[in-house]
Amino acid sequence: MAAGPLSVSSNASTNNDGILIGDKVYSEVYLTIDNSLIPEERLSPTPSMLDGLDLNTETDLRILGCELIQSAGILLRLPQVAMATGQVLFQRFFYSKSFVKHSFEIVAMACINLASKIEEAPRRIRDVINVFHHLRQMRCKKTPSSLILDQNYINTKNQVIKAERRVLKELGFCVHVKHPHKIIVMYLQVLDCEKNQTLVQTAWVVHAGTT
Repeated sequence: MAAGPLSVSSNASTNNDGILIGDKVYSEVYLTIDNSLIPEERLSPTPSMLDGLDLNTETDLRILGCELIQSAGILLRLPQVAMATGQVLFQRFFYSKSFVKHSFEIVAMACINLASKIEEAPRRIRDVINVFHHLRQMRCKKTPSSLILDQNYINTKNQVIKAERRVLKELGFCVHVKHPHKIIVMYLQVLDCEKNQTLVQTAWVVHAGTT
C-alpha cells in the first residue's frame, strides 16, 4: 500500500495538523483520485502503535475487520466491489486513527454502509447492524437471536452514523477507490490464461486480500 509523497491539489495547503481545504483541516492521510495510496511514511508507526498497541494485535484487528466486512457483505447480498471498497476504507481510516480509541466493529459497520452507497447498492443501516449482530453471535458461538430494537440498538445506530461521518472527514471526503480487480481479466487475456480457472480464482483472491 506504499506510495510516494502525497500530492495536494491547488486549492489545498498543508500545515502541522493536516491538510487545509478551504477553512477545514483534514487528516494527513490525504487521498485524491490521482493518488489513492497511503504514503510509506504513514505505514509505521501507525496511530495504534503510538497508543501502545503491538503490531501483531493491530494486524489481527485489521484482518478481523476485513473478514467481518466480507461476511456481512455476503449476507447483505452486496456486490464484491462494495465489500472491497468497504475494506479499503476500513484500512485507510486506521492509518489515521487508532484501534485503541475507536471500535473496529463500529467502524467496520460504518465502512460497509458507506461503501454500499458509493457502489450504488445502498442497504438500510438497520440491516447492516442486524447482520453484524448475527455475525457476533456466530463468532461467540451463541444461540442466534433476533436483534431487539431497544436503546442499545439506537445507541449502536447513532455510533455507526457518527463513525461514517468520521471516516469521511478523516479521508478528506475522498472515497474513490481504484480496485485492481477490473484489470485482472484483461491481463489474463493478454497472457492467454483466461480459461485457467484455478489461476483466475487465485489472482482474484490475491487481489482481494491486498486491497
